[in-house]
Amino acid sequence: MNSNGNSLKIVIATVVILATIGYLAITGVQSNKSYYVTIGELQGMGNKAYTRHLRVAGNVAPGSIHRDGANAQFVLLEQGRTLQVKYSGEEPPPDTFKDDAQALAIGTYGRDGVFHATQLQAKCASKYAAAAPKAATASLSTPPAAGQAAGK
Repeated sequence: MNSNGNSLKIVIATVVILATIGYLAITGVQSNKSYYVTIGELQGMGNKAYTRHLRVAGNVAPGSIHRDGANAQFVLLEQGRTLQVKYSGEEPPPDTFKDDAQALAIGTYGRDGVFHATQLQAKCASKYAAAAPKAATASLSTPPAAGQAAGK
């Protein structure tokens, strides 16, 4: 009987531990989950917008960046819509965060109409632009030297 009592205690302890781990995993995932929305979708969400962790992307409006140490305020543009963003993160905005850059703000939407970002990612559009057509055409019109020698 004593071994059955010990086995039962071990089973109960195992169930309690597994239930605790499951609970922590589920609540951790829910607290870190963020929804990707466009500026238009964000502005049409109503009260749901104020209770969710969100990701919003757009282009940084030229002349809208105002830095204050590691913090920044700026305006995102997307299909004619604008969104005021206030960034207060642990790190300063990335070097690629400039006028007309594509930016992704991660945070919450406030009842004040401002998106309060705690994370910011940016990609400079000119850095990833396609090569100029003249350069591409010039390299295609000049045959390789090996091809010229083989043709003679």
